Amino acid sequence: MKLFGDIDLEMALAVWRRNLTVYRRTWKMNILPNFFEPVLYLVGMGVGLGSYLGEDVGGTAYVAFIAPGLMAASAMNGATFETTYNIFIKMNFARVYDAFLGTPAQVQDIAFGELLWATTRALLYGLAFLLVTAALTVAGLPILTSPWALGLPLVLALTGVLFAALGELFTSLVKTIDLYSYYYTLFMTPLFLFSGIFYPVDRFPHGAAIAWFTPLYHAVRACRALATGDVGVATAADVTWIAVVAALAFAVVPRRTRAMLIR
Repeated sequence: MKLFGDIDLEMALAVWRRNLTVYRRTWKMNILPNFFEPVLYLVGMGVGLGSYLGEDVGGTAYVAFIAPGLMAASAMNGATFETTYNIFIKMNFARVYDAFLGTPAQVQDIAFGELLWATTRALLYGLAFLLVTAALTVAGLPILTSPWALGLPLVLALTGVLFAALGELFTSLVKTIDLYSYYYTLFMTPLFLFSGIFYPVDRFPHGAAIAWFTPLYHAVRACRALATGDVGVATAADVTWIAVVAALAFAVVPRRTRAMLIR
């Protein structure tokens, strides 16, 4: 079955299944650090620091304010870790892609299969965090206070697609593995700190205007809107922004990946 850009869905799913088979052997080692990091932030800052702040963020309990943002960050981390170091190693050291190219699979099939798998991992981490927030809501914390929260998996999946595409794009451009330190330090860390997870970005001069151009900001806003029920035109704009930027980023990936593989 052919998709846009001559992508063979059957070949892409073969890449996805290969990654799933490998992940079944290592998931305990991989999921625990990436899952517990946002949970520790939620407990340490949402419950700990939040006990001092009270209802200081727009009349919302601090733990309820940061939880949706940390959920979006979980999806971002799941997709990013998969499409940076993991793909670079498979491409340049394990030579997994060389083996795939010995089959009917083409470069665009491999790139799309990796996108699907990275999105799966992002959704896995995001849903795990969603279950934690659901349990805390049942326990009495006002985190998921709207039926719109049922739409959170969709936003988490789109967030995974977005950061999978960005991660693949960066990987298709770098030639040495140590360059990833720049990606995490100069791109990922500022996104985590300045995308409205821990405080409203409009507290900075022109903060909201600058944040509008950053990818995690829109995922955080969409998740927070669904969790609280404050859904409107802005939420639709955020989801559209995520989808459009993800499509634009991935459109470049097959050509760049082909240049890295066939040389």
